[in-house]
Amino acid sequence: MILAVLAAASLTSVSTASAQSVYDDRHSQMLLVSPEGDILDYVPEVGEVMISRDRMGRTVLIDRRGNLVATEIPAESYYPPRQRGGNRGLPGVYDPYAEPAPRGWDDDVTTASIPDIDPRDSLPLEGMPQDMPYGGPDLPAPADTAPARTVTPEIPVKSNLSRLEITALQVFLDREGISPGVIDGKMGQNVNKAIVAWEQMTGETLDPNNADDILERLRLSGGLAIKSYTITAGDAAGPFVASIPDDYAHKAQLPAMSYTSTAEMLAERFHMDEGYLRELNPGVDFSIPGTTIKVVEPGPYKKGNVTRIVANKGLKQVFAYGEDGGLIAAYPASIGSADTPSPSGTVTIERIALNPGYTYNPKINFQQGNNTQILQIPPGPNGPVGTVWLALSKPTYGIHGTPEPSKIGRTQSHGCIRLTNWDATELAKMVKPGVTVEFVE
Repeated sequence: MILAVLAAASLTSVSTASAQSVYDDRHSQMLLVSPEGDILDYVPEVGEVMISRDRMGRTVLIDRRGNLVATEIPAESYYPPRQRGGNRGLPGVYDPYAEPAPRGWDDDVTTASIPDIDPRDSLPLEGMPQDMPYGGPDLPAPADTAPARTVTPEIPVKSNLSRLEITALQVFLDREGISPGVIDGKMGQNVNKAIVAWEQMTGETLDPNNADDILERLRLSGGLAIKSYTITAGDAAGPFVASIPDDYAHKAQLPAMSYTSTAEMLAERFHMDEGYLRELNPGVDFSIPGTTIKVVEPGPYKKGNVTRIVANKGLKQVFAYGEDGGLIAAYPASIGSADTPSPSGTVTIERIALNPGYTYNPKINFQQGNNTQILQIPPGPNGPVGTVWLALSKPTYGIHGTPEPSKIGRTQSHGCIRLTNWDATELAKMVKPGVTVEFVE
């Protein structure tokens, strides 16, 4: 077995020719598969990787930064019988960052911790931008730029739609770039706010009780809300971790803040509440490649050039506007709290980091448990700031993702703007450093 060779103490290197001959043999018992679902065309040298195991007991290779290099899987799961003589491999794990970075992005920040500054640097700790806020004077009061129509929990938009019809409504709004948050087949304030934002963007009226109209709009926007999807070997390979501990010291010991299961990964990929994904697929084992499941079809990311962002604290919603002043997208958000309020006034986006790590500093951050030391928490979708960090010009503040998408718009944050990972990713692809962010009440 390949990893038995890797683990041998006497191993110093494996030739490329030898590696190629191993991987080209379809009759090999085990294969090393990359996170993208491709067979590795080399064997990493000893010292370059650590050998570990995931939640399912499979052997995995982790590099020094905590990134998954490969997962060892049985050859028959990569080359199922129906594939013999046909397509060489199966598509791998969906990567929302696989597209080339837009011009002006700094590739050096794509795996940077938050902040970029190493705690061993000579700068004082007080100068290190962290995720959470510390004291400082507020910026000037903002102008009144709130949307004309306000939806609050006291003024809900009623709907007589069925669960699947509400799913269709959520999917339609998501495809339009007006996010309803997690898609769960339930009406709520995130859906209500999205309806109002869509009307603001289009100038049209959307009746949440008119199922026929919603289904027709859905058809024109890309087809049915629910589709079939076959779980691939790459999906089942992960990377996964057994669980995400609450204690930050324990988080810092993980190789990566990865998903904990295929179901969690797929739910995020398709913008779904994990519980709803399981409801649509009762009794399904999501870890088995070749399994066909039902998922929603949210459609591609919204595209545009965002030049101005408004974070409405009262609505718990973020609005993204284009050069012509028109609304491009809107997202439910968790924005600040009474103890750690968000800024006021106008700031700018300073940098964009994808898949960032997180630096916990109790001298600047909130106190977490009994942790009194600086901790470096590795990147991953279950990290404290999710998969995206948009650093703001006010130190310690940013727009970022979250490990708990179902709580967005329903809870408060530690002063920053928290979006679902997919919404934060969509927004990150439409902005550049220098874009203004206005906080309004």
